Amino acid sequence: MSRLLLDARDIGITFGGLKAVQGLTLQLPPGVLHGLIGPNGAGKTTAFNLLTGVYQPQSGSITLDSTRIDALPPHQIAKAGLCRTFQNIRLFGELTVLDNVRTACHCRGSHSIFATVLRSGPFVRQELAMHRRSMELLEVFGLAHLAREQAKNLPYGDQRRLEICRALATQPKVLLLDEPAAGMNPSEKRSLANAIRHIKDRYNLAVLLIEHDMGLVMDICQHITVLDHGVTIAAGPPAHIQNDPKVCEAYLGQPVDAVTT
Repeated sequence: MSRLLLDARDIGITFGGLKAVQGLTLQLPPGVLHGLIGPNGAGKTTAFNLLTGVYQPQSGSITLDSTRIDALPPHQIAKAGLCRTFQNIRLFGELTVLDNVRTACHCRGSHSIFATVLRSGPFVRQELAMHRRSMELLEVFGLAHLAREQAKNLPYGDQRRLEICRALATQPKVLLLDEPAAGMNPSEKRSLANAIRHIKDRYNLAVLLIEHDMGLVMDICQHITVLDHGVTIAAGPPAHIQNDPKVCEAYLGQPVDAVTT
């Protein structure tokens, strides 16, 4: 097996008597686009919260590029190289599009408050590098011409893309996207799919994607894990998942044979 960027093994969490996620295993090498799907309430966002430190797993382990991260708080996990977007957009609405991305770049900043106040040479060079990286990411997602616009004024689809730009600005090894295509029209979804493929290849990331648009998932994901009531019911390439009876039953509420007869 090639090097794994994300290696989550048998992770789980229980809330009261509810087993929200049980025995989930995800293994992502560099350059993979992996889908995490399932009906509403299947445990997908809970899984993201476990991976990113919002919840600490009660069982199992999470390793990011050979380093254990399951006991770390969210900001340390982000700095280690695992970053996410959210199902509900969480931009800094009063800041410009550019400043939303530049703010995330500071996750990798290395200068002291004194260098910042004095605007030393290394500080200025670092700020210029952050500006270039931010504009580069905005260009990839077709947002560079909106760099000076306040984030709150962007159309919904552009806000979605901006949130992905901001996550990429942290220079992640693994990027988690929580329903990035929600609310987008077909043209916007095609553009988003192309951008995700581009950034995955350009930066050699592992991308883990939650998405309800099955057309998008089947089109861009190389491997898919299916959850139902917190349990993995199927895992494999898209062609395998499409024809799995357990997956059909989870989504349709009845065995596939009952649907086709």
